[in-house]
Amino acid sequence: MIERFYLYDDTVETKTRFVSFLGERQRFDLAIIQTDRFYGKYLVLDLQSNRFAIIGQDDLEEPGYLEHAYHLSEEDANDLRAFLYECIS
Repeated sequence: MIERFYLYDDTVETKTRFVSFLGERQRFDLAIIQTDRFYGKYLVLDLQSNRFAIIGQDDLEEPGYLEHAYHLSEEDANDLRAFLYECIS
């Protein structure tokens, strides 16, 4: 058997918020995970699409970031962005 070489293997405390809300055109089911692991950013999982991104305030201001990360239309991304501004700010 090969000896496994780990780059890291950490267990950390997290704070997780599970939230579901309706946008103008679709429902969002999210898990928002806060940890000290990502330099103050949040790990945001879209439980419907199985997509996730590490998001901070600067990412919300980046044009096209949410559209690309979650494969959303501009309208749906704006709904998600507005919600995340409330959570992350």
